[in-house]
Amino acid sequence: MKLSSYIDKKLVYVGIEAKNKYEVITKMVEMIAKADNISKNQKEQILTSILNREEEMSTVMGKGVAIPHAKVDNYDDIVLAIGILKDPIYCESALNIKEEIKVVFMIISGVAKTKIMLKLISTIMNLVSNSELLQFIKNESEKDNIVKKIKDSNIEVSENVIAEDVMEKNIEPILLTNTLHEVARKFILDNITGLPVVDENNQFIGEITERELIEYGMPKYASLMNDLAFLNIGEQTFELYFKNEHLITVKDLYRKNALAVDKNASVIEVCFLMITKGNTRVYVVENKKYIGMITRSDIIKKVLHI
Repeated sequence: MKLSSYIDKKLVYVGIEAKNKYEVITKMVEMIAKADNISKNQKEQILTSILNREEEMSTVMGKGVAIPHAKVDNYDDIVLAIGILKDPIYCESALNIKEEIKVVFMIISGVAKTKIMLKLISTIMNLVSNSELLQFIKNESEKDNIVKKIKDSNIEVSENVIAEDVMEKNIEPILLTNTLHEVARKFILDNITGLPVVDENNQFIGEITERELIEYGMPKYASLMNDLAFLNIGEQTFELYFKNEHLITVKDLYRKNALAVDKNASVIEVCFLMITKGNTRVYVVENKKYIGMITRSDIIKKVLHI
């Protein structure tokens, strides 16, 4: 199904004036309620649901786009509205970074249509990567032209939820030549516990996790002991790590049997691997090249608690 099939001209709003995202959301819900009878009857519930969802986690996506959305009980419909602001506003993203907002895609969905909403969010995020189309939407003042441009773009909304829809695209991979110090620093800065390892051609070849760093720092005989209380930090424990953190590279420690799936693998397959293999993360590849990563928290945030 085409993205344009979900877009109604009467739900495209150009020149919205607002000082913050909460004002944008409130104005768009008001306008949607005037144009859509189902939404009119549940206007307050819709507004509360979207604002509550926004409080839990910002839907500011970067590149000037936000996608506020919510599942609404007893709402037997799915609505996609587009709002273009007269002047950009600035809002915090989920990463607590101030981002400019110029275009708002708002999705209201009944609980039974959650899968469609997830696919719409994924499709819109892909649209955001189309810089020419996004720039046109930001700058165009006629809603007819916006609707036509999206229709002419032939953007598909697929039926199945796949790995590419829920993966995190912003996790940069590690190279075999990176040192332990560089890996540890990235773990801290990115607040992450494992990273993909790629070769010079971005081919996915494995992963390195916090476990490998900690194991390297422990004495080799530690795994044979039941009680390590006799070891003191600064004497034997982590001595090897402290000496070699700038010398030892990922090549010496990374895991070669990390789980990876094709970008078109179903989310059910990803969940099955996580449960049966006990992995907290699965890497996503395209033609054997790394393109993203899915963690258990991604499944919670982007599928179960969308």
